[in-house]
Amino acid sequence: MKDFVLEACVDSVESALAAVKGGANRLELCSNLVIGGTTPSQWLYEEIRKESDIRIHALIRPRFGDFCYTDHEFEIIRNEVRMFRKLGAEGIVIGILRPDGTLNMEEMEKLMEDAGDMSVTLHRAFDVCRNPYETFEQAKRLGISTILTSGQKNSCVAGKELLRELVSMEKGEITVQIGSGVDAAAIRELQPYTGAHAFHMTGKVVLESSMQYRKEGVNMGLPSLSEFEIFRTDAEKIREARKVLEEV
Repeated sequence: MKDFVLEACVDSVESALAAVKGGANRLELCSNLVIGGTTPSQWLYEEIRKESDIRIHALIRPRFGDFCYTDHEFEIIRNEVRMFRKLGAEGIVIGILRPDGTLNMEEMEKLMEDAGDMSVTLHRAFDVCRNPYETFEQAKRLGISTILTSGQKNSCVAGKELLRELVSMEKGEITVQIGSGVDAAAIRELQPYTGAHAFHMTGKVVLESSMQYRKEGVNMGLPSLSEFEIFRTDAEKIREARKVLEEV
């Protein structure tokens, strides 16, 4: 396949550079991937920009959890969209739902205006919306470029039936980007089945921290997470995925 998108989701300069080395052609930039990703800092974006001109789409998500936001959170989201537009990011990744599980069209329309000529991806808020078909058509009407989805399942392989339906609905107006559990094997299975040409992956490995002294009995965050394990993108995992896309 010639025209494909292989997007790496990264939350550090080191992961971004590994993704570039492996052959990703786009980054979704975020912070705190361990909790699903939150908005990255300006300085993380700019440090990566010093090292690479790869296309960067910034995730705009003010906190962990659901996608129903307070008025204050919405103002933060708007300001972050404007900030990344000013910084020169090529795209943003957003999504807001109403309490009833429908897309918040009023707030999404405002964000589309704030985004201007940036590419806009509807993130996996889509995967927890009430009606994926209705939301798909609403995304088209908004002018959203891409929907990132696992087919409303925890993994893309489990969601392959809906993914195939959604790809058939693209009609050249929007792109379905498959995410959650994507690696070379998943692409090999899903690309022929769904016809999708856009995939999103972390390619992560878990590394040991360089810290030698480790204080016992003090935890900085969730007790289930170790402060001494670091998630990083592995260039070889990206390279393997790209090879599959080039061959299908």
